[in-house]
Amino acid sequence: MAGIAVSTTINGDEVEYLCNADETLLDVLRDRLELTGTKEGCGTGDCGACSVMVDGRLVCSCLVLGAEAQDKSIETIEGMADGADLHPLQQKFIEHAALQCGVCTPGFLIAARDLLERNPDPTEEEIRFGLAGNLCRCTGYDKIVRAVQDAAQEMKGK
Repeated sequence: MAGIAVSTTINGDEVEYLCNADETLLDVLRDRLELTGTKEGCGTGDCGACSVMVDGRLVCSCLVLGAEAQDKSIETIEGMADGADLHPLQQKFIEHAALQCGVCTPGFLIAARDLLERNPDPTEEEIRFGLAGNLCRCTGYDKIVRAVQDAAQEMKGK
């Protein structure tokens, strides 16, 4: 396959791949690298389901070209757990039943981790504002907010 050669870091691992010039990072992650945790919800950057971190910045991977990942550090939902040990946010989402169909969940988890790294003790309003770029059609958000609050408390205690 002819294409653009990209060298990047994904979840701490050096990765190389070929992609087409118009191929999104979302498509590269899912179709070329088989990192299918990142989901496509809308394909237009409106829902946040495909959220990943690129060089420490929360982005919708459907709006980033795969070629733009050259020399970047990318974090996806697959890198959130530490082996078999879930991140506190992942555990709290389970405990609070803060997921249903699961399409939005990886994006919410990435966005929530970003929020808690920037603000380890957010108010409910700050959580709702921090997650406003992520849409869920199933849960109604309250369980998600409670899970993030609970995770924040647990993470402060560690």
